[in-house]
Order: sequence, then structure tokens, then C-alpha cells
Amino acid sequence: MFGYLQAISCIFPVLIFISLALSSALHIGIPRYDLLLIVCIIAQVIMYKTGLETRDEVYVITLFHLLGLIMELHKVNRGSWSYPDEAYTKIMGVPLYAGFMYASVGSYICQAWRNLKLDTVHWPKDIFAIGIGAAIYLNFFTNAFIIDLRLYITLVLVVIFWKTKFSFKLHQKTYYISALLSFLIIGFFIWLAENIATFFGAWKYAYQHRGWQMVTWHKITSWSLLVIVSIIIVGQLKRLKESRTTISSSSSEIPQM
Repeated sequence: MFGYLQAISCIFPVLIFISLALSSALHIGIPRYDLLLIVCIIAQVIMYKTGLETRDEVYVITLFHLLGLIMELHKVNRGSWSYPDEAYTKIMGVPLYAGFMYASVGSYICQAWRNLKLDTVHWPKDIFAIGIGAAIYLNFFTNAFIIDLRLYITLVLVVIFWKTKFSFKLHQKTYYISALLSFLIIGFFIWLAENIATFFGAWKYAYQHRGWQMVTWHKITSWSLLVIVSIIIVGQLKRLKESRTTISSSSSEIPQM
């Protein structure tokens, strides 16, 4: 059951990988990156219209898309990786479909949160959760100008989330998993997915231009940190929505004079 729920939570990422594989083998007269953008947009529309994604989830996924594009613009123009194919929908060397790679992570988190009836235990105070999330995201940019603070941020992260767990339900039974362990596991699987994506030419690191090579192991850390930012965003938005619902319910219970 756990595997099944995880699988249906990965519908959007799987669609992207299928499109990457097919677009690398088929040539239909449309630049590949443009075709991938069209496929991603159509997939999102279908998922929303069929109820696989709610309106709130579409908003969250759009936010991930924008944050991802901003990071891509920075990293590509710093030479961290590149998109070698030509496309009409390229801005400063970054195809617009690239943001959907990040959006697919957001889609998975939103879907898994709902399908597994996820809840948090000992979630950090808002100021700590938001603060560490912002620090992780900003470090992806500032490490080009100052020393990489990843190690120090990770140590603070461990302290903040040491007691945090996620609960999920299977067959009416509740299970628990350490938040830190889940961050690492998801980051590892995204690293595996990144190897598949670079193999099919979704993007290329500098060391892959002469031939495909496995993505370096330290990228697991990068993806784990990115996952943490994603989960913090989803978690904080859900907490905000729950608090507003609680306030609204309390207000409706006040007797009218």
C-alpha cells in the first residue's frame, strides 16, 4: 500500500521522465525543450481538471516553478550546468520547462501529503522552520560569492528538526518516520532521477559534455536540502491554512448578540 500511494503521488514526475525519454528519441519538428514545456502545461491542466490536484496545490506548484526558474537562471549563468539544445522558450539560456522539474518535486510532496494523510509531530516553531528554509535557498545563490555555508546550515538544521517526525496512515494504522531520515531518502531518490534526466539530456553538467557520467554523489546533499525547502514551504502553508480554518470555525461559534 505504501508503494502504491508513493507511485500515484509521482504521476507528474513520471510523466516528465517519460516525455524526456520519448523526446530524446523522437523528432517531430518542434524544438525539444518547447515540446517538453507544452507537455508539462497540458499535464498540469489535465491533473487539475480531473481532480488529481486541487487549486491550492496548483498555486504551490506554481510557486515551486518560479523559485526553480530563478535558481536555474543563476546556476546556468554561473556555468554550473547548461541546456545545450535550441528552443524558442529559452530565457538567458534556461528553457521555461526547467521550472517544472522543481514543480514536479512540489507536486510529489503535495500528493504524498494528501494520499498518505501526512501530519507532523514536533514541527519547529515558524521562525526556525522559515528561517532555516530561507537560509538553505539563499545559500544556493550566495555560495557563488562567499564561502559555502552548507555544512553549518546542515548542523543547525539537524538541531532544529531532531525531534520532528512525520506520521502517515496505512489501513487506518498510523506510522511514524524521522523527518531527517525522510529528507535524506527523498533526496537520494531525486538524485537517482537526476541521473536519468541527465542521461536523456534534460540538462548537462560541465563534466558530462564529452559523454554521460553519473552525477556526483555530493548532489544528494543538494537535493536533500532542496527537498527540505520544499517540505517546509508545503508544511508552513498547510499550518497557515489550518490556523485560518480554526480561527474561522471559532468565530462562527461565537453567539450573536
